[in-house]
Amino acid sequence: MTKILIIDDEKDIRFLLSSILSDEGYEILQAGTVEEAELEIDKNDFNLAIVDISLNDKKKDGIYLLKKIKKINKFIPVIMISGHATIQLAVDSMRLGAYEFLEKPFNKDRLLNFTKRALETHDLQNKNKNLQKLFYDTYEIIGDSKEIKSIKDTIKKISTTDTRVLILGPSGSGKELIARTIHKNSLRQDFPFLVCNGAILNPETFDTELFGVKKNDGTIIHGFFEKSNKGTLLIDNVSDIPLETQAKILRVLTEQKFRRVGDDKEIITDVRVLASSSNDLREEILAGNFREDLFQRIAVVSISVPSLKNRNSDIPLLIEYFSQKISKNLGKREISIRPNYTQLYKYDWSGNVRELRNLVERIIILSEGSDKDVSQIIKESIETKASSESSTSLDFDSPLKAAREQFEKEYLTHQLKKNGLNISKTAENIGMERSALHRKLTSLGITYK
Repeated sequence: MTKILIIDDEKDIRFLLSSILSDEGYEILQAGTVEEAELEIDKNDFNLAIVDISLNDKKKDGIYLLKKIKKINKFIPVIMISGHATIQLAVDSMRLGAYEFLEKPFNKDRLLNFTKRALETHDLQNKNKNLQKLFYDTYEIIGDSKEIKSIKDTIKKISTTDTRVLILGPSGSGKELIARTIHKNSLRQDFPFLVCNGAILNPETFDTELFGVKKNDGTIIHGFFEKSNKGTLLIDNVSDIPLETQAKILRVLTEQKFRRVGDDKEIITDVRVLASSSNDLREEILAGNFREDLFQRIAVVSISVPSLKNRNSDIPLLIEYFSQKISKNLGKREISIRPNYTQLYKYDWSGNVRELRNLVERIIILSEGSDKDVSQIIKESIETKASSESSTSLDFDSPLKAAREQFEKEYLTHQLKKNGLNISKTAENIGMERSALHRKLTSLGITYK
């Protein structure tokens, strides 16, 4: 059962809070003095704390207890309450890690809303931490080429700062892995790392997904900026975000605050924003698709990730690394993959490192471990792709509707690849509205992440 620790020296307030929260199914722990509070805090056996700032102790108050809770477990959300609130007091509490600040006399619905949101955030942080650990234990940045060495060196220099970073590179080259590595080595590593993919967000709900929404019934839905508070937010395919929404993102980066859709309340946020794109943002600026002032904000440091064909000396290292990792993850015996590297060096690797990883996984699953099997799988994979890209599979005996859908799927897939999976550029080049293209891709089952 979810446990909530209530710390207040007023018995009536403790009783009122306990009654409201226990009716919602929460288990309540209480402390009326600093000494009692410290005993409960040291047990670290609660999911949320509600702490009064003014306590009957001249040397130790609620702020002292807030610091103590955060020192023991920084993930525990703390709601501060006070009957003598000032703006500065609220700001100081939030700066020290408080989740929310509630004034006495408090509104019941407001209390329950804060409680629900705080516990949801706590749950998300724990899940995110487990997912990050799984990801970090699985993949690393591999390579000895000068380009990869330079990227690793840059990551070391910037990780412990809050510098905004723009990561540029073709699809499948490892942009998200670089962003996760930056977060992993940052001071925010214990807080959420979230990815917002501008290419797959619904064009009609960009603002809702980024900033959240307050519905007419008072229900709050959190957006990416709120969910990633104190952590890191990667905005992938940032060039696909509409200009109007770009202006709102710029405001968040400038003022560190935003409003949910349908809400007048300003939310203060503390999030490190990283951005990535497969497109040249300077060209997007010249084309009128991207704001130059936003570019200046997100590109304090730029990292350019090379395509695999431009660092093919790393292919043997990547094959060895993926072979070990994938064999372990699949519970299969590790096999030695000794391919004809000349063939792999000449291949264009349009899918980059992701494509190479998929090839290694295919080899591990299908081969019996012999060099002959490995060579045959590589040969078939390369030739099959070359064949599919050089010819159409259009069936002239199929009904008109089916043939049209088949052609549209192949045509749009080709256009997406041609434009680096950039939805805006693809829509412009084929003379189609961006939102209409999104709907068409969805209806045809075309993925473009």
